[in-house]
Amino acid sequence: MSEDKEKKVYRGRIAPTPSGYLHEGHAKTFKIGWTRARMEEGTIIYRNDDLDRSRCKKIYLKSAMEDLRNLKIDWDEGPDIGGEFGPYNQSERDEVYCEAIVKLANEGFIYPCMKSRKEIQNFGIKSKYGEEYLFPEKFRGENRQYEENKICWDVNWRFKTDWGKTINFYDQRLGNQLFEIGVDFSDFLVWRKDGMASYELATVVDDHLMQITEVVRGEDLLVSSARQCLLFDALGWVRPIFYHCELLLDSEGNKLSKSSRTLPRLFSVS
Repeated sequence: MSEDKEKKVYRGRIAPTPSGYLHEGHAKTFKIGWTRARMEEGTIIYRNDDLDRSRCKKIYLKSAMEDLRNLKIDWDEGPDIGGEFGPYNQSERDEVYCEAIVKLANEGFIYPCMKSRKEIQNFGIKSKYGEEYLFPEKFRGENRQYEENKICWDVNWRFKTDWGKTINFYDQRLGNQLFEIGVDFSDFLVWRKDGMASYELATVVDDHLMQITEVVRGEDLLVSSARQCLLFDALGWVRPIFYHCELLLDSEGNKLSKSSRTLPRLFSVS
């Protein structure tokens, strides 16, 4: 086999959540992802991460696409132009998320959880990253085998982690990343009781099925990447490569937030 045939074709993605207008931080991250794909003569896809139907609006999807095109960022596949790996709206991909939940449940990786957010917060174990509260190990429900027709879709489902163990991956910008379960994160949601896949699960399923080879995102999502590595491993799928971008902060040192549509005026992509 020749060297060209052995080399895996690069596939990257731009995946905004249309719950508000894009800001400069989004633009910087998407520009880096787009540039890395083009340097590799690869493919870039636009995925509309509109899982939360109550918060995601068509006006934000439209404005995001317009703003990125104005910043000379284009894509080869997406909800507007189609492609082999669609649909490219997460709101249209429930079937593949359900298939992943069934697989994880049948293999004993997840369990139903009846604990409320308030109960978890009241237990008082905080991650060293931000304000996230860890799900206590003692709160776990019975973990058993589930058949497809016995899965309850109106309850939360959590991924069962191994407390005290570590998970690591290599980041193309930051180097080796190491996280301790029970300190940095713990059992996390993969399905919500409102009938919606979690961000972690949907992202992993879509990145796998869309054959994404490198995930470019902000470094505020390093812990999410660690969680997602566990899901890739549990589902028997190859992990993508990761590249976590430096965050842009406001004048007070806080993360930028979605607000008014000021991206084209405030941020110029060269």
